[in-house]
Amino acid sequence: MGRKDRGGSVGTPATVALTRAGISYAVRAYEHDPAAESFGLEAAEALGVEPGRVFKTLLVDTGSGLAVGIVPVDRSLDLKAVASALGVKKVTMADPVAAERSSGYVVGGISPIGQKRALPTVVDATAESHSTVLVSGGRRGLDLELSPADLVAVTGAVVAPIAR
Repeated sequence: MGRKDRGGSVGTPATVALTRAGISYAVRAYEHDPAAESFGLEAAEALGVEPGRVFKTLLVDTGSGLAVGIVPVDRSLDLKAVASALGVKKVTMADPVAAERSSGYVVGGISPIGQKRALPTVVDATAESHSTVLVSGGRRGLDLELSPADLVAVTGAVVAPIAR
């Protein structure tokens, strides 16, 4: 893969964090359509990648703080499963304003990598069945492709079946 950027300079907290960690990744940019209803499915289609390899970053509220769930864009986050993986009774979806404030990214472009605050993170187990996965690079229209093992390492995540 390498750190090749197609189409100009891309610098987001996510790319900076990956470069600093010495993790190999590929920048996958596409023209974002503001009318798109699903940012993740839009990315999969625009990049010609099956939706099961493109993962969305969702923030949840544990009652005592925020946490991150990373699931394929064609699936939903199972709140009971992510709560169990985090060792808490229950979680709710985080308020979008709180998610943006905590992560430093805008909704639809929240990367699991390079967030302002390191949060407990869970990656869906299906990620491990792919040689590479794509996650948001920190803005709409920008994805980063990397190995699931590197995603887990750079985010300090646990892996569990959290998608439904």
